[in-house]
Amino acid sequence: MNAIGNLIWLICGGFLSAIGYFTGGFILCITVIGIPFGLQCFKIGFMVLMPFGSKVVSDSSDTGCLTVIFNIIWLFSGGLYTAFMHLLFGVLLSITIVGAPWGRQHFKLVELSLMPFGKRIVAE
Repeated sequence: MNAIGNLIWLICGGFLSAIGYFTGGFILCITVIGIPFGLQCFKIGFMVLMPFGSKVVSDSSDTGCLTVIFNIIWLFSGGLYTAFMHLLFGVLLSITIVGAPWGRQHFKLVELSLMPFGKRIVAE
């Protein structure tokens, strides 16, 4: 069932969203300062490619204040906007019964796109 959900997700915009995250990650990785943020874009991009069958968990190997500082920078440089867009699409898709599974996937992406540092993607 996860494969069918991921296939429909990719056809209905997931592939284009992943390309956007990968492009942003590549551009950020060109600069030395942007590498940690680019890696987070790649992490979100892989989650956007196949959200069904995976979940976001907090990483137990916390790096301390660096994670907090990077999450604050991420939040104010686009993380709040992307989290809001995933929240909006999640609410809109959850209005209908048919769109509820895809709305749930957007709600998973809200957590990851709001503060990606210190989070990990694991299989369900």
